[in-house]
Amino acid sequence: MALLFNLTFLVYIVAAVFYVVYFINQKNDIRTMAHLILVGGGLLHTAALVARYLTDGHTPITNMHEAVSFFAWSMTWGFLIFRWRYKVKNFGTFVSILVVLLMTVSAVSSQEVIPLPPALRSNWLPIHASIALMADAFLAMGFCGGVMYLLQENEIKSRRFGIFYERLPSLEALDNLNHHCLTVGFPLLTLGIITGSIWAKQAWGTYWQWDPKETWSLITWFIYAALLHFRFTLGWRRRRAAIISIIGFGAALFTLWGVSYLLGGLHSYVG
Repeated sequence: MALLFNLTFLVYIVAAVFYVVYFINQKNDIRTMAHLILVGGGLLHTAALVARYLTDGHTPITNMHEAVSFFAWSMTWGFLIFRWRYKVKNFGTFVSILVVLLMTVSAVSSQEVIPLPPALRSNWLPIHASIALMADAFLAMGFCGGVMYLLQENEIKSRRFGIFYERLPSLEALDNLNHHCLTVGFPLLTLGIITGSIWAKQAWGTYWQWDPKETWSLITWFIYAALLHFRFTLGWRRRRAAIISIIGFGAALFTLWGVSYLLGGLHSYVG
């Protein structure tokens, strides 16, 4: 099990290196290799999650190591599916680097298998937790798109056309990327909150307890809801959308990590 995880981590690193090399030299054969290696990493990661499931006896998303690993897996396959439909220049470079960073967090977190507490022994566990982490994956891709947008915009405004100008898509393409990620991530985030509320009612007798993770999930939801609302009513696109996507992803990360380590609560992955 640990061997599969470590091998997956290594393959993701190699894929990221190939994507960075492609970003620099723009040779199509390097991009093809990077893509194939990332697909291989995704398949290995799937095998690692299955092995963890067989060892745990439940869906492996109940501690920080498992949750962040599943987050990285969701982002990998989300990108690969997205890439099959939309071609966004050098998007894979930014996504693969973030996947490696997530895997690094997962690797340094405790990999100990701990028996589930009674409240988590429910069929709602794989439904709620997997949906919430898949939402984070698409919001993470929106974050990558937002960073790419700001880098490209800075190149254009400064009129100093450097390494990013020729290698990043147009501002319109990046704004569309942001929108596509949001239209997938936000419904998943909403569904994650709804399924969590139903599970809470079943486990604790109430739909909402204002637990720190519940509260920050709602804050994150309002940030993205505001972005969607202003995008359609006031025409908030481009730079504003990119900045809010970055802020929203920051809130999503705090919901996942900050709450667990700083605020605790019933939904904490630690302690």
